[in-house]
This record gives sequence, C-alpha cells and structure tokens, in this order.
Amino acid sequence: MEKRIDNLLSLMTLDEKIDCLGTKTGVPRLGVPNFGSSEGIHGVVQRGGGKAERAVITTTQFPQPPGMGESWDPDLVRQAGGVEGYEARFITQTEKYNRQILMLWGPQADLARDPRWGRSEEVYGEDPFFNGTMVVAFTKGLQGDDPKYWQSAALLKHFLANSNENFRTSSSSNFDQRLFWEYYSVPFRMGFLEGGAKGVMASYNAWNGTPMAINPILKSIVQKQWGVDVLSSDGGAVKLLVDSHKRFANQQQAVVACLKAGINQFLDTYVDETKAAVKDGSVTETEIDDLLRPKFRVTMRLGLIDPPEMVPYSQIKDSPEPWNTDKDKAISEKMALESVVLLKNADAFLPLKKGSIKSIAVIGPLADSVHWDWYGGTPPHAITPLDGIRNEVGSNVKVNYAADESDNAAVKAAQSSDVAVVVVGNDPTCGPNMGHEWHNTPDGGGTLPCSVPSDGREGRDRKSITLAQEQLIKQVYAANPKTVVILVSSFPFAINWTQANIPAILHMAHSSQDEGTALAKVLFGDYNPGGHLVTTWPQSIEQLPAMMDYDIRHGRTYMYFKGDSLYPFGYGLSFTTFSYSNLKASSARLAGDGSITVSVDVTNTGNRTGADVVQLYVKHLESKVERPREELKGFQRVTLKPHETKTVQITLEASTLAFWNEKQAKFEVETEPVKLMIGSSSADIKLATTVSVQ
Repeated sequence: MEKRIDNLLSLMTLDEKIDCLGTKTGVPRLGVPNFGSSEGIHGVVQRGGGKAERAVITTTQFPQPPGMGESWDPDLVRQAGGVEGYEARFITQTEKYNRQILMLWGPQADLARDPRWGRSEEVYGEDPFFNGTMVVAFTKGLQGDDPKYWQSAALLKHFLANSNENFRTSSSSNFDQRLFWEYYSVPFRMGFLEGGAKGVMASYNAWNGTPMAINPILKSIVQKQWGVDVLSSDGGAVKLLVDSHKRFANQQQAVVACLKAGINQFLDTYVDETKAAVKDGSVTETEIDDLLRPKFRVTMRLGLIDPPEMVPYSQIKDSPEPWNTDKDKAISEKMALESVVLLKNADAFLPLKKGSIKSIAVIGPLADSVHWDWYGGTPPHAITPLDGIRNEVGSNVKVNYAADESDNAAVKAAQSSDVAVVVVGNDPTCGPNMGHEWHNTPDGGGTLPCSVPSDGREGRDRKSITLAQEQLIKQVYAANPKTVVILVSSFPFAINWTQANIPAILHMAHSSQDEGTALAKVLFGDYNPGGHLVTTWPQSIEQLPAMMDYDIRHGRTYMYFKGDSLYPFGYGLSFTTFSYSNLKASSARLAGDGSITVSVDVTNTGNRTGADVVQLYVKHLESKVERPREELKGFQRVTLKPHETKTVQITLEASTLAFWNEKQAKFEVETEPVKLMIGSSSADIKLATTVSVQ
C-alpha cells in the first residue's frame, strides 16, 4: 500500500495535492476516484438541492442515536450500520446517481453529559463504555466484515468534549487528564482501536484553552497512538480560529496552524491560503505529502483503485434499491421496535385490548407526523403514530384524531373515546432553517431561536427540561383517565406530573421511518417493549451542575448524580417480569492483565415473551483515587419465552477497571476488591458478589 501511495504522490501536481486536502479526494487526471462524504449518524443523508440542484435520494432512516442506543442491542446497531454502508455504496456505484459518498460522517462518539445539550439527539447515551460499544458496532457495520476492503469509511465526530451549543465556537471544555482518558475520549478510542475507524472530525470548542482543530493531541494521541488517518476540521472551524477563538490574525495563519496540527481534510476555505503558504515557505510540499498519505490509505481500503473483480463491495450496483428491499425494511422496523421504552404501566394498563375497545382518541402535535432532524435524510416511507394505530386497529375501532386543544378538540376526542393516546415531545429542528447554515446570534447560540424553551438542536442548548405540552396531557386526563402518553423526544424531560398520574407512558426517539408501526405494535401487545434509557432523567433542572462545568464528578450522569432521578440510567419496563439468580464469577481472583466471566440466570416469570437488559456494574471498594459510585462494564439484551430461563455470560476485562495515573501518564489496574453488581438498571441492582483484582 505504501509503495502504491508513493507512486501516486510522485505523479501528482502540487495543485492536485492541495485539492485533495478537501472532501474531494479524487485525482481525475490519474483515474483516482473520489471517496467523497455524506452525513450518516442514523441514515445516509442525500436531501438534494445545492448549486447543482441534485435530486433527493431516499434512504433507510433509523431512530436518532439515543433511540438506537435504547435498544441496548449492539448487534442490531451493527446491522443498521451495515444497511447504511451498503446504501452508500449503492448510491456511489449506481450510474444514475453519480455521487461519491463513501466516507460517512458518523457515528457520533460524544457523550450526553448534560440533558440541556442541544445535540443530545446525536449521541448514544451518557456512559463511556456503553457509547463506545455502540460506536464500535455501528463502525463495523459501516465498514463491513471483509478482511481487506471496506464497504464504506466511518468518520467519528466531534473530537473532543463537545457538549454545549451556546458559545461552542469560542468556549473551552476544561477538565483533567483522568477525565480525558476515563470518560470523554473512551468512545473515540474504542471506535478506533476496536471498531477500526480511521477518520475523525475535530470539534469547534477548545480543551483546556487550546482549540481542538489545532490541539497537539490530534497528532500525539489520535494519530500516533490510535492510528487515525483522516483528521477533519468541522465546517467553518478554521475561520472560527480567527473570529471566535481569536488565535490568529487571518485565515492563512489559521490554515497553516491546522496543517501543522495534522488536519488533512478541510471543510473551510483553505486552497488559496495553502498555495500562498507553500510559496512563502511556511508549508512544504513534503508536509502536504505526509498529510495526504493517510487519506489515500482510505482510498485503498475502499478498493477504489483496484480492479472491481478484486473488491467484493464493487458489485453493489444496478440491483434493486436497497431501501425498498425486505432486508433493509426488516432491520429498520426491528430497530424501531427494540428502541421503545416502557416508562410506566400501572396495573398492567398496557397492552390495550382491541377486542374490548370500540373507539380510541389519538391526540397531540406529534400524533400525525414523523419529525426529522438536521442529520437525517429522506425515508422511503414514514409511518406516523396515527397511521400506525389506524393500521393496527383496522375498521372495527373508531379513531378520533385531534392535533391540539384548539376548539376543545382534544378534550372532545378524549371524552368520546374509550381510551386516549397523547403523543407529545420536542421539535428536533426548533422550527425553521432545516439546512446546515450557521447563523450568529447575540447570545452566541449560533442558530435561529427556539420558540419553546425546552427544545434544543445544533447551535442551541435547552433552557428548560419541563414539557410544555404537559398541560395538554392534564386536560386529556381530566376528560378521560384512561390515557396513555407517548413521549417522542431527543432527550430527557422532567415529566413529574405525568409520571405521578398517567397510567402508562412510552418513550421513543425521533426520526424512525417506522415510528408509528413500532408504537402501535407495542400499544396493542403485538410486541413487548424491551428498550432501556441511556441517560439519567432528572426531576428538575436544579439538580444539574452549571452547563459549562465539564467535571462530571460534580453531579453528572448516573455515576455521580446527586439526589433522586425521575428515571435512572438503564431503566425500562416490560409487559412481563424477570427474576435473576445464581450470580457467579468464573474466578474469585482477577489477574491485572486477565479477564473473568460473570454469569447469571435470568428467568421470565410472567406469561408473555419479553426482553430484558442484563447490566453489569462495578464498584471499587479500596481504590486510592476517587471513583464513581458504580460503572457499567457489560450488558446483554436477552429475550425469554414465558417461564424460560437463560444463563447470561458477560466478560469482564481487568483493563477496563484501570484508572489513569496522572503522575505516571498511564493506565493502572489496582490491587483491590471490586464489587460486581447485576441489575436491570443502574438503580435496580438484583445481585452482587466480590472479586479480588491482583
């Protein structure tokens, strides 16, 4: 590979080399194809439009990453990544589309540090091991399982510690080395070292005062230790080094600094500046060669300059559109179903019985829509909750629909129905401006204002976590106590009144093309929900530390949360019940460089087939440094028939118990007793045992 790249570089002109530092990596004169790019955190995004007025291409759209995370099913997440990677290949290699989109900008490897973060919708959850596991799975799906060639290429984003939107273009995320190694960088490191990802996008913010686009760790850690080949700036990030961070006097100085830091993919103005820098000697052609070499490794791994017969993925073309095939549709629907979380089910209110219901009210502003976000594409179909319920009940049950409370429509619908279903939640785009344009605002938010304080999105953090539509829920409940609430949301809401009063509550993330189908199948018992939450849901915004406090030890995530949550991390109910027994560790001693197997018997003690998520947490009993109260170290979703028992086995690697020793600048596994805890959420520990780490 390296010799072939030497040859390629020797044949290229300087202008061709500089052009390849953008997102167009092809060299037409030499017949080298461009691998291109596309957004892709939960579906390939090909909306159309632009200068060339490209047509929209429909592609399979999965739930937002928190929704995929709520499945707690890494294998299914891998399958979803496989669907996306295949569809990107199909579009790239099908002549009628003529688009190059083999580098997909995803998965999102950041962490949901604070529920007010406007981009919580883009990440899998709040736990580093959990997020890393999902990042690895999605990456493997995108890139495929061929030993030599990739199906598509993953570009993880946004590195690093980017979880505030307000003032994000000038803010600094400040925290120590331990939090870098033990929390914020974990999903990225896992994605690179375990998932095989070779691309990453630097975030807008600074870390401890140094903007990420020019941070030395891009070279010293990301490139040299983790083997990453493509280091990308974010859109407009170079200009922000001048305007917002005020680190450089002009664009050329900023471009040169990025080049020196290892950036080899620019999403900003850079061509003329780079040419001028070469001319004045501040950047050499040899340095540009060194930057391009790793990018062409991606070209090679994608098989773009090998004979098509050698590359298995080159055959993906001129076949039926994959998003219309039974295979892709089945994976999409399964993901939607597995992502549904049952938050409350008092007195077995759900599932509803079609045979005993003559009418049902479907109410709310989200009842007859599927909401898309900035990083979702165009689906081949979109089933709204109203559509799904109508399809499920058929003509034997009257469906009374009311979008809101205007003219007392919602109350009238609830009063005239046997059961009321209220579908509420957030608006992922906060209204207008669905494009990727970035608009400056006086408060530094960077987008148009959100009319609802609890809404958030890219460029806009949430000002509240209360649900404005809870008033509608109260009105419907007063009219008909037989009310189900479906919360379709990108992030937690403090729905304290709803939890205290409404008999049944379901949660689902936005943007699944099969949203309505999944919700209807759960409502009427065709599917038993097994999703679990991926973040801690506070009771109040007052329980949260200051937004810019990046030291999670001050009360963030289930590991350090203070007080009682509304719903804990890992929480989820079922229409059946489960019992745990016979917890065993394969050895009472765990070698510092070894592993053990933790096993537990899980029994379905109810009368319905259902899935539970077995979660393994650890607690350090004699650590010499501060540790979380508990940490997730393994999990497995298991489906059981009524009265069936299965033994779940989870491997625990001693290396995952290490802390970062700042004095020695390395991970250290301590000699100490460690408590192993098995439960169905972080707050529902069923069994525990202790092993000795030696």
